[in-house]
Amino acid sequence: MTDSLAVGTVLPELALPPIRRSTLALFAGASGDHNPIHIDSDFAREAGQEDVFAHGMLSMAYLGRMLTNWQPQAQLRRFKARFTAITHLYDVVCCRGEVVELSQVGEEWQARCKLVVVTESGTQTVIGEAWVGLPQQAMDD
Repeated sequence: MTDSLAVGTVLPELALPPIRRSTLALFAGASGDHNPIHIDSDFAREAGQEDVFAHGMLSMAYLGRMLTNWQPQAQLRRFKARFTAITHLYDVVCCRGEVVELSQVGEEWQARCKLVVVTESGTQTVIGEAWVGLPQQAMDD
């Protein structure tokens, strides 16, 4: 295995601009998730929130973008996430990941990666894992 990929390898971060109402509207349109808690301020307040907030799946999509910036989408074998906190309007989020295990599955080497979305205040909003198939040259000495 090369020094370039090992347990502890940090994936390139994905830093994103502040979450805006337009971000939520565009994601609602693209995903088909038009839950009013994410796009209607009056509805969100009636539900006990200060305002609308980001879809959990938006943060998961950002993690997916971080992963596919690192390895091609075709290499993604498994991807899961748990939503741990609300991403509020104007939060600035950053996606981070780290290789925590390398294992051979059949003929393929895979990296298990721990993933997190964190706001600039340090709140972890999503925690996840992904298993990514690795090109053979990444595993050769």
